[in-house]
Amino acid sequence: MRPRVSCKIFFSPANNVAYHTLPKRLVHPIRLKVLFGAALFAIIPSTIAAEFPSRGPTVPGSVARIRWGGQAAAPERAPLAVKRAIWAANQLRSKPYRYGGGHRSFNDRGYDCSGTVSYALGAAGLIKSPMRSTDFRRFGARGRGKWITVYARDGHTFAIIAGLRLDTTPYLTAHDRWAPAWYSSVRMPSGFEARHPVGL
Repeated sequence: MRPRVSCKIFFSPANNVAYHTLPKRLVHPIRLKVLFGAALFAIIPSTIAAEFPSRGPTVPGSVARIRWGGQAAAPERAPLAVKRAIWAANQLRSKPYRYGGGHRSFNDRGYDCSGTVSYALGAAGLIKSPMRSTDFRRFGARGRGKWITVYARDGHTFAIIAGLRLDTTPYLTAHDRWAPAWYSSVRMPSGFEARHPVGL
């Protein structure tokens, strides 16, 4: 009599899901569910990130720099997810500020503060869909990250990515023009909650 077989999932170095058959007694059903969940978690971010740019300008070191036209160059030492967040945010420089912009979809005609940060994190494969400012208060882990820190409060969100501030306002005067842009100037995070993607 042939032994009953079951499906086991594992990953190759390229994050491809492979299937093998093993005798039923060797595969625990709970472990199989955990492996399947891990497979989905690994696949979803790479699928989302594929919709955004995979290349862009870089600079030596571990700190991003603003170049001509307000474009940011990603640091060569940064993880790929961080680089992709920067390269994607560069695409928003010509977009106007629009309240609620970038909330229904990553692709929109204009972006508000949380829509801008969502776009960058979506490009990095760190979120599956756009988030609101209030949602970002529960994003990832508490505190500042090594590469990415999201500062959120009810009504506004901005991010520090590899040393540059991604924001919709320069935060200089009461008459600032609002639009997605990179800034090297510091914004005091008083009243904001600092969150970061786990591992970054």
